[in-house]
Amino acid sequence: MPIFENIELTLLLIFSAGATSFITAAAGIGGGVMLLAILATTLPPIALIPVHGLVQLGSNGNRAWMTRAHIDWSMVKFFGIGALFGAISASFVVIQLPLYLIQLCVALFILFLVWGPKPKKQQMSDKGHLAAGFGTTIISMFVGATGPLVAGFVHRQSYDKLEATSTFATCMSLQHCLKMAVFTLIGFSFWQWLTLIILMILGGVVGTWLGLKMLHKLPEKLFSHVFRFVITLLAMRLLWQATTTLI
Repeated sequence: MPIFENIELTLLLIFSAGATSFITAAAGIGGGVMLLAILATTLPPIALIPVHGLVQLGSNGNRAWMTRAHIDWSMVKFFGIGALFGAISASFVVIQLPLYLIQLCVALFILFLVWGPKPKKQQMSDKGHLAAGFGTTIISMFVGATGPLVAGFVHRQSYDKLEATSTFATCMSLQHCLKMAVFTLIGFSFWQWLTLIILMILGGVVGTWLGLKMLHKLPEKLFSHVFRFVITLLAMRLLWQATTTLI
């Protein structure tokens, strides 16, 4: 695998997986988007979405297991049904986009998630959970990190922090499982990336464990400011790379 020719970069990606898992576990959201922005500057475009998805499956699956006693299975059930139909629909339209277009789409999507309008909190019906699973799964096939979108639906419920964290992680795990199935069906070879993915997942396990320890200690306002600053810089870097490619 070409990336192992650069040991420093490999170590950076493993550390990034751990750090972003820590962020998501401690603050409830944000790590997946940040990891996507980092991977978009290092991986070839054909591998970006599937590799990111499998690493995030490991991170979210581990977090869901660690907090399984708090999962709202009713929401997960309807979200999962919607996600299944979303994955089936997306399997007919997923195409390989050029690098500059992926960088541009990911950068603009990240900036919208960070700075765009946020949905108001309100209880959602089962039909709403179905629609959320369907829509976010389709979007996930093209831009990868739909965590903030899914979190927007999860956080509409009257959950405490542990319920929100566990239910969100479970919904994301289902979505990433379906994404992996779609990319496998259309011919993506995970085997050549498997060693890096496993190492990044292990880094994510450590980050998740530490993040859950900090779940009630991290000031949300401080996290919000730092996260917005860092993720905006990463998105602007992607925009610059896409622009220079076009020029």
